Amino acid sequence: MTKSKTQIVELKGVGKQLAHRLARLNIFEIKDLLFHFPTRYQDRTQLQSIRYLKPNEEAVIEGVMTLVTKPSHGRTKLLCELQDETGKLHLRFFHVLSFQFNILQIGTRLRCYGTVRLGQKGLEMFHPEFQVITADNLIPMEEHLTPIYPATEGISQHMLRKLSLQALTWMQNSFTDLVPQTLLQTLPRLQEALHFVHQPPSKINLSTLMNYQSPAQKRLIIEELLAQRISLLQLKKTIQQQTALALPLHETIIQQFIQSLPFQLTTAQSRVLKEVQTNLIQSHPMLRLVQGDVGSGKTIIAALAMLQAATNQYQAVLMAPTELLAEQHYHTMQKWFAPFSIEVVLLTGQTKARAQTLQMIENGKAKIIVGTHALYQEKVIFNQLALIVIDEQHRFGVGQRDLLRKKGEKCEYYPHQLMMTATPIPRTLAMSFYADLDCSTIDELPPGRTPIITSVMANHRREEIIARIREACQQGRQVYWVCPLIEESDVLTCQSAIATADMLQHNLSELKTGLIHGKLRAQEKENIMRAFKLGEIKVLVATTVIEVGVDV
Repeated sequence: MTKSKTQIVELKGVGKQLAHRLARLNIFEIKDLLFHFPTRYQDRTQLQSIRYLKPNEEAVIEGVMTLVTKPSHGRTKLLCELQDETGKLHLRFFHVLSFQFNILQIGTRLRCYGTVRLGQKGLEMFHPEFQVITADNLIPMEEHLTPIYPATEGISQHMLRKLSLQALTWMQNSFTDLVPQTLLQTLPRLQEALHFVHQPPSKINLSTLMNYQSPAQKRLIIEELLAQRISLLQLKKTIQQQTALALPLHETIIQQFIQSLPFQLTTAQSRVLKEVQTNLIQSHPMLRLVQGDVGSGKTIIAALAMLQAATNQYQAVLMAPTELLAEQHYHTMQKWFAPFSIEVVLLTGQTKARAQTLQMIENGKAKIIVGTHALYQEKVIFNQLALIVIDEQHRFGVGQRDLLRKKGEKCEYYPHQLMMTATPIPRTLAMSFYADLDCSTIDELPPGRTPIITSVMANHRREEIIARIREACQQGRQVYWVCPLIEESDVLTCQSAIATADMLQHNLSELKTGLIHGKLRAQEKENIMRAFKLGEIKVLVATTVIEVGVDV
């Protein structure tokens, strides 16, 4: 079949203007309509008597218009009385087009669908969908549940249903199911599944549909997951065909670096490091996700990868989601790389010597660059960017990561990418959603780490928690009290944290309580974290600014 026969304008009633509106829904071809699934369904298969209607339920009713008025006050433009053999109901319209005024007349028989409300005149429907019933136009009742689609301005549900019906007809001779039946087992074929979700039979349970439990929906879930995995594998293949800077290992320097650390690498760290190093010596870009619990040692893996770039005289960048975490990474990297005369710089929104830092990045003097979102701004020009490390990768969008990646494309090569997360991702889920990534897991904590115990306590036992905090601090330990983000507002979060800090300082007057949140200046945050690290602050009240692995 030629491509032109699949375009949306081939459907009856679709001109350039409607095609433009459909494009806002990502519908460009006829097959896009088939995969534009309903978000919910309405049951319009049964006619209900007005007498038995209840407020807040959706219903189909049919009757004759017995009264039509145009109120002179208020929002209502047209108020109609509809009567059947059992009772009457009012139809209230706030917006009426001229042709609708001509239709909505006394004596007209209407079939209406809408939500029943209890109003000033008794039972009412606001702006119901309606059809005119005449002797020459005896419209049959719906045989299927009525789909409700995601829509946009200028496209009605009625229009989407008409187009979807056309698409279902087109599908019968124009669609091929590529999934073998052996994989589907007892599940329906693709055409049958698509027909079902657009026109489900009235006998199907609505809760089954809304919970995606029907065989047809399970078949489409398989289709979506399979398409997702294939597209990611295709992306991975494309990436592997791109050119990257090969970063040979300088074994002597690597060993010196490891020996200079105040700790030994665990078996899991050594295994993951080997996987990363093997990727970096290749001439196609690495795209690897390293996951591991907080404290499992992901940062040292990142540092050793960055060392592999720096010893080859290339640049490596580490991007963190918050300034606080970026600052801590910067100080850690400075300490680790100083003995090897490798220049480390920090670039955030608060960087003071910005011009000097940007110059060091552009002329290549800075080999290790640590920062936040500021790294992918237009003014940031890298010299030879060979490696990108993204900490807490789930906190960054794909577009944000891609902006930074494009910084390394000016020399016709692509930087290696190493992403880190403490969010546990089961292997099967990682295979599905990160098929374009190689995944490594640090599944071993350094020796001496005690297991983490998570307990849930009711709010009325808050005094017990405060007593346990006092006891723990008297034994030389410290406490985080994290105020979660209740609403998308830094201001509200700060107020919550401030109130909590005041409460704890009042109840634990013998202990020093600190407060940290995203509204504080960088220097204030650094001073508070330093005091906490030194043990001067015993209880630290914090917002989710510290959820991304603060180094204490």
